[in-house]
Amino acid sequence: MGDLLQPTHLLLIAIVLIVFFGGRKLPELGKGLGEGLRGFREGLKGEPTPQAPAVQQAAAPAPAPQPPAAAPTTTETKQS
Repeated sequence: MGDLLQPTHLLLIAIVLIVFFGGRKLPELGKGLGEGLRGFREGLKGEPTPQAPAVQQAAAPAPAPQPPAAAPTTTETKQS
């Protein structure tokens, strides 16, 4: 079992990932995996984590929209 993570094996896995997902998707996949692992670890600890202010603001309910101001109405008469 100790022979599983040899440098040649890791290189082969990296090549397969690049071919399968492409170079542009790998950073996104890594970021998602890291965030998922971080959330899993925090869930195991049972400690709530402070959220970023932008996330807290996004979670807050939006204020009710104001009704549009009444536009003045004009009456035109057709002249024949």
